[in-house]
Amino acid sequence: MAMRKRGLFSAAASTSRTNASSSSCLSTFLLAVFSVVVFVSLFFFVGNGLRFSASSEWSERSSGSVGQIVDWREKMAAQHLKSFFSKEDIDVIVTNVKNLGKLSLDSFKRNNVSASWTVVGKEDVDNTSSEAKQKGKNFKQDKLNSGKYSFSVDNHPSVLESPAVLMRRRLRENRREKRAADLTRQDEEAIMKLENGAIQRSKSVDSAVLGKYNIWRKEHEYDSVDSTVRLIRDQIIMARVYISLAKMKNKLDLLQELQSHLKESQRALGDVTTDADLPRSAPEKIKAMGLLLSKAKEQLYDCKLVTGKLRAMLQSSEEQVRVLKKQSTFLSQLAAKTIPNGIHCLAMKLTIDYYLLPPEKRKFPKQENLENPSLYHYALFSDNVLAASVVLNSAIMHAKEPEKHVFHLVTDKLNFGAMNMWFLLNPPGKATIHVENVDEFKWLNSSYCPVLRQLESAAMKAYYFKADHPTTLSSGTSNLKYRNPKYLSMLNHLRFYLPQIYPKLDKILFLDDDIVVQKDLTPLWSVDLHGKVNGAVETCGESFHRFDKYLNFSNPHISRNFDPSACGWAYGMNIFDLKEWKKRDITGIYHKWQNMNEDRTLWKLGTLPPGLITFYGLTHPLAKSWHVLGLGYNPSINKSDIENAAVIHYNGNMKPWLEIAMTKYRPYWTKYIKHDHPYLRSCNLRV
Repeated sequence: MAMRKRGLFSAAASTSRTNASSSSCLSTFLLAVFSVVVFVSLFFFVGNGLRFSASSEWSERSSGSVGQIVDWREKMAAQHLKSFFSKEDIDVIVTNVKNLGKLSLDSFKRNNVSASWTVVGKEDVDNTSSEAKQKGKNFKQDKLNSGKYSFSVDNHPSVLESPAVLMRRRLRENRREKRAADLTRQDEEAIMKLENGAIQRSKSVDSAVLGKYNIWRKEHEYDSVDSTVRLIRDQIIMARVYISLAKMKNKLDLLQELQSHLKESQRALGDVTTDADLPRSAPEKIKAMGLLLSKAKEQLYDCKLVTGKLRAMLQSSEEQVRVLKKQSTFLSQLAAKTIPNGIHCLAMKLTIDYYLLPPEKRKFPKQENLENPSLYHYALFSDNVLAASVVLNSAIMHAKEPEKHVFHLVTDKLNFGAMNMWFLLNPPGKATIHVENVDEFKWLNSSYCPVLRQLESAAMKAYYFKADHPTTLSSGTSNLKYRNPKYLSMLNHLRFYLPQIYPKLDKILFLDDDIVVQKDLTPLWSVDLHGKVNGAVETCGESFHRFDKYLNFSNPHISRNFDPSACGWAYGMNIFDLKEWKKRDITGIYHKWQNMNEDRTLWKLGTLPPGLITFYGLTHPLAKSWHVLGLGYNPSINKSDIENAAVIHYNGNMKPWLEIAMTKYRPYWTKYIKHDHPYLRSCNLRV
């Protein structure tokens, strides 16, 4: 036992001393050197011991079924060692190897058996594998719990490490994780910044829906739904990306191939939107382009470059959309302010025929009803014969007592004859109608009316007619909006002079010419306005159609007198108490603010902003079912809301008599037109 504890080097030294009496000093020195070499060799065998075969002790633990297995390397080592050492020396070395304890091969085999170890030369491993696996698992769990050992991926025990080493390792891992998280966050922030920038650029595009009217048409409702068309478009996009990369990496042959196939795909696609319209050669071109794109991906694909190119293409597309929206808005506003040929033809024919009539046949019956305050009076100001006819036809058709309804129609001198002739040929049943010419209101002059005085000024003419002289479609969008004739026509401002036009009436219902009546409106005369002047439907939501949308609250006159969050309301169907109007001098309030806005610093244009100011605090809200708005610009109005409304309003530029009208809303208006009327047929007027 004493010799076993001294170790391998001590055993060799002892052997040297035993033979010293018969050897010279030089022999002793050479033997010591040789012993060191042997010592190192034995440790080499120990380090590679996992590849040795099991010892006799392992064989006994394996139920005796396997005999002692000796690796060929042990045999060779034993043969060579026998020529240098005696049997006693070899026993000493073996004893000291066994004293390595837990680092010895036998210790690993006894206590740390793993299912992943392979015993070379073992013939019957299955008999003992389950027991060995269980013991190996128990040992690993104990060591893990005690913190003395850690295991690698293949379940082999690692070298014992000190707490300081483990701490440093954990700190390095934490630093790596933190750095990776920082890089990921920076990348996400950069992507988010780019996305937010794209969103803001999209929002900055003119949001007028006029430029989008075509996508609401039925024929474009499901644009690009076919998969083959979408595939070709995707291939064209990726081909453009790889063309850019091929130029960058100087792949000229691949560049020519991509450009050639791109042209073929573009010719095959053309303006096609459905698979059925694609040419027969399309599948072959798709296949050829797919193979070429796969080839390009193998040679050129770089995630960062592809992402950057796609992002650049997206930004370019957004800029193109912005320009096209401005152009579309310009053209839509141009279409909105023009009169269709059919309606112009109708007005001309009616005017000629009216002035061919003798004077006695130009008068309407029942003119005594015009000043009877007990009847239901309507005010309609329009220069559109067809639109006015729809308003009257729809209102009379739904009136329970049409003989009690009186329609006061005011137009300009250009359309005065046409308007009279139409209703002389198509009288409104039992209802009463009267047509007047605004140019015959001698009291309405520039000395009395601020708007007329301002329109005659040189500054206003320059603002409306010469604003910036735009040379391109996109640059003239906003200026064209200001030059819309409706903002310059006095017919649009007559609504502020109702008591002056109808001095003997107590209440009157004001209607725009772009509305359709769907129910009897007589209950409106019974609505209690609670001392207010104007009964109207409010249009404000959570954050839109409030006063700050229409008025300039940076002006102190506006900010001191009005609440920016006050709710807006709609013109188009308004019941006015003319007695209260006169008492509160509503027209005088309008004149005051219109004079203050001569330089257009309080509001820009239109009659709604001055109406909001004039009737501020004097408007009684009506139920929303009385008046549904937005059919001239909003494609997402609920169908049930439209059908349940008393009045539907085509406010916006997409009037139902124009080609840009939304198709799904037009039938509510066209059903009140007499399509078989000879005047409509002669003018080829089809709406």
